[in-house]
Amino acid sequence: MKQKFVLIAALAVGLLAALLSHAWLNAKKGEVDAMKEKILRTQRVVSVLGVATSLPQGTVIKREDLVSLKVFESSTTSDNISLEDNLSVIGRRLTHSVDRGNPLLWTYLEGGREQSRQLSEEILPGMRAVSIPVSGAAAVAGHVNPNDHVDVLGMFALPESGNDENAQLVTMTVLQNVTVLATGSDTARSMASSRSRAGYSTVTLLVTPREAEILVFAQQMKGRLFLTLRNARDVYTESELPRVDFQKIEGELQALNEARQKRTKSPRAVRP
Repeated sequence: MKQKFVLIAALAVGLLAALLSHAWLNAKKGEVDAMKEKILRTQRVVSVLGVATSLPQGTVIKREDLVSLKVFESSTTSDNISLEDNLSVIGRRLTHSVDRGNPLLWTYLEGGREQSRQLSEEILPGMRAVSIPVSGAAAVAGHVNPNDHVDVLGMFALPESGNDENAQLVTMTVLQNVTVLATGSDTARSMASSRSRAGYSTVTLLVTPREAEILVFAQQMKGRLFLTLRNARDVYTESELPRVDFQKIEGELQALNEARQKRTKSPRAVRP
């Protein structure tokens, strides 16, 4: 009888100990969950580029090697690579090995940070970069960005018969469908890595050598250059764009307005 009582007591003590242990573990789990929730409330989670599998030194990175990783923003540095820069990473060679699930860093890549490349590396063979002074309304109120496509217009005071006193004010399209390389000191790469954007008073364009000569000459004439912004998919260029002066405006104003009315009424744009 005594042994039976001892056995029952031992079982009761064991059960009590198990219940107390379970309660203590639940309490600790609650504390841990509360701490995690507090950390998550105070720490912003961001996505960075990581590797899906362990990659040895010398590996040329492919798209399938990359993965998105969630990390605390406070743990990141300027060396981390954002998801938006994934295309700049593909085809680059690793100078360090990277274990699976770890972030990929700019310092692990041959050549380092992509935006540290010079603007000259963005210029296609046979092309040139030239800057023109435009800002404010002349740059579409600052809405022109790197990689945009623009037309360059010029407003000049052209002398008649070599007499500057009888100069005639004319507007003409100088170049059509030109790619913008930079606005001020901002390029597409520098803007992708920066949250702020500076104002600009110059725009750098990608042109041929002959076009560069025309733009440089146009800057020295009495007048101003203006940009008109195009849709990137619009590659249409006008074959004949005459000079515009007061007589031209006076003679074609009615026809231009009639063509605009037809265009706004039609479901598809109709070119005049």
